[in-house]
Order: sequence, then C-alpha cells, then structure tokens
Amino acid sequence: MTADPGEGPHMRHVLGAYVLDALTDSETRAVSRHLQSCDRCAADYVEVAEAVSLLALLREENLLE
Repeated sequence: MTADPGEGPHMRHVLGAYVLDALTDSETRAVSRHLQSCDRCAADYVEVAEAVSLLALLREENLLE
C-alpha cells in the first residue's frame, strides 16, 4: 500500500492487477475490503475497470492505425 500525505493508505497502485484478477487471494481480499470503505479508491477502481473493458474491444488492426 502507499499513503498520500495526510491520508490513510490507499490501493490505487494495485487496481489494475485487481481488475485483471492478477493478485493473490489475500491481496484480493485486502483490496476488496479497502474498496468497501474508501470512496476515492472505489472511484479509481471504476475508471480502471472501464478502461480494461474498453481494451477488450480493440482488435489488432485498430492498433496498427
């Protein structure tokens, strides 16, 4: 976890891995618990999840343009 000055620890640095289901079980539980109580990280999670879902729509030929 990282901490912002004057605030408690946040989970933003692992949200990409969380969305991609690339964390250990214990890490996943910790992030899930944190998101339930931190509106700031929960909002960041939504943005990351939306970005990941949009990436799934890309095809190889879209990347070559």
